[in-house]
Amino acid sequence: MTDALNTLSMEYDMLPRGGTVLCAVSGGADSVYLLHRLWLLRDILGFNLIAAHYNHCLRGEESDRDEAFVRDFVAKWCGPQRFDGPEGEHTLPAVELVVGRGDVAAEAERQGRGLEETARDMRYAFLRDTAQRLGCDRIATAHTADDNAETLLLHLIRGTGLQGMAGIAPRRGDLVRPMLTTTRREVEEYLELYSIPHVEDSSNSDQRFTRNRIRRQVVPLLEELNPGFVRRMTDTTRYLRADNDYLNAQAAQVCAHARWAEDDLVIEAHYLADAPTAIAPRAARRLLEMMGDGDTDCSAAHLEAIVNLCRGDDPSAVAFLPGGRLAQRVYGELLLTTQDDPRPPFEPVTPVRGENPIPGTDWTLVLEEEPWPGLTVRPRQQGDELTRPGRRSRTVKKLMIDEKIPRRDRERIPVAADGDGVIAVAGLGENGSHPRFGAALRFVRRAREYNQTERMEG
Repeated sequence: MTDALNTLSMEYDMLPRGGTVLCAVSGGADSVYLLHRLWLLRDILGFNLIAAHYNHCLRGEESDRDEAFVRDFVAKWCGPQRFDGPEGEHTLPAVELVVGRGDVAAEAERQGRGLEETARDMRYAFLRDTAQRLGCDRIATAHTADDNAETLLLHLIRGTGLQGMAGIAPRRGDLVRPMLTTTRREVEEYLELYSIPHVEDSSNSDQRFTRNRIRRQVVPLLEELNPGFVRRMTDTTRYLRADNDYLNAQAAQVCAHARWAEDDLVIEAHYLADAPTAIAPRAARRLLEMMGDGDTDCSAAHLEAIVNLCRGDDPSAVAFLPGGRLAQRVYGELLLTTQDDPRPPFEPVTPVRGENPIPGTDWTLVLEEEPWPGLTVRPRQQGDELTRPGRRSRTVKKLMIDEKIPRRDRERIPVAADGDGVIAVAGLGENGSHPRFGAALRFVRRAREYNQTERMEG
């Protein structure tokens, strides 16, 4: 039971020696299991551990109960550890806990989106901003083998291809899921064996959610028909993921022929036109990812439209894509660009000590000291440069391209600057070459509403 997490983690380099792992903890059984296991493994594998909890403020007193439970659990179960090793006695510190909160219901109403989708986006934004701020190398979430099986069934119900049948990715950049080969039953047995407490989220029993119905009705039936169903689905998704990764690698080779023309992506159309049917749509998806928006909103029909542009005879055909993107055939080339409707820049702000919401953006500047002469928050300007710690100086424009920030959004990214140049850029970090590097200021996403973030020691 306890080897599966360690084996998967080593296979995908999830817990790097000398690195720092941010563990997301809701207070439920799965996340409590993950935090406790990581707490025990940190000395063996040599990584640092920080816990993070996000209060969605969706379930009233129950949401506050979960937050209080996580605070208490980290304090009581994840304290300092003393070890005797070959080099003598050493002590690992208590796990630090970071807590944030946001009004998910209000944000969902403001954006006109569903609660579940909004909650997920706000939670992951909090985790990523926390990881960046604290220098974490990985963000670990407690998705289990059961979650993977449920995801596969959800995709099959809605219709999917090989990409969807591959299930939840064990690792995507800095986001890792060490428990994908651990079943929920194994989690429950572990917690019972060591008398480790957890809390139950009442929304997990709400049958209005499709996933809950699959979890409580469909999966038990499949386990009854075929004992070991969840474990077999773990093997199935691993095989399908290997096939999917191979096809994606072939598509990446096609996309290697693309080139940048300022902010636009250009590739000779015949590369996609000549690609096999299993490869061409994947290459189209990969090109969109290279543009920076990813393919989140693009359906199979959109990808097929891009391929058809390349295979068609019309030298000026156009396909309009979600998110203000545009695919255009320009004689023998395919051009991927953003429609010419960039959001106008915001008006510069002279900050004061405390929180400074930047109008027209999703960002707030938090200034923890008195402002100095010349300090302002403004849109980027021609020639702005940023030197992130340990890296060479780059223009802010180039960094935004590298970080895949859509062109239409770049004028809405706040820049803190004074007479000596750029101090920090929202989402990109601080300028290590500025005389005031390390000043007590930081940007947080206002729309995410976790500016009440707290840090504490376990």
